[in-house]
Amino acid sequence: MQKFKVKNPAFRENIREKLIRQHFMKHLGVELTHIEAGYIEAELDFEKSLQQQNGFLHGGVSATLCDISAGFAAYSLVEVDEGVVTGDLRVSYLNPGDAPKYLAKGWVIKTGKLLNFCESEVWGLYPDKEAVLIAKSSSTMVTVKMKAIENDG
Repeated sequence: MQKFKVKNPAFRENIREKLIRQHFMKHLGVELTHIEAGYIEAELDFEKSLQQQNGFLHGGVSATLCDISAGFAAYSLVEVDEGVVTGDLRVSYLNPGDAPKYLAKGWVIKTGKLLNFCESEVWGLYPDKEAVLIAKSSSTMVTVKMKAIENDG
């Protein structure tokens, strides 16, 4: 795991606060299980409301897990007065999601002043067999000044 310089010593608490304010994540049932500089893990229990028409985890939920884990990984490396927004997200769906639980892992590959290049994975967790890679993504998270967002609306 790559070592990154932490610019905000309270990044763990800030990430937990931000998750609480994301009502969609609360609606899905996403829980953060591991937070470190440049790396995030989140878990989700499978619910019927998250299924697509064939009973598998909906691709939008997989994409959301990729996005939230990569986004928070990038956010862990920005200044106190900064945030991140998704500039680009490319998701590859590798296996159907039929697990009772999912683990999302997101990490930063390279960070810069404005752009953070990230990857993430969603794994299906089973009680009686090995984890299965459901989706993999690469993304660009854009660093923004929070004051600019507040002023624009």
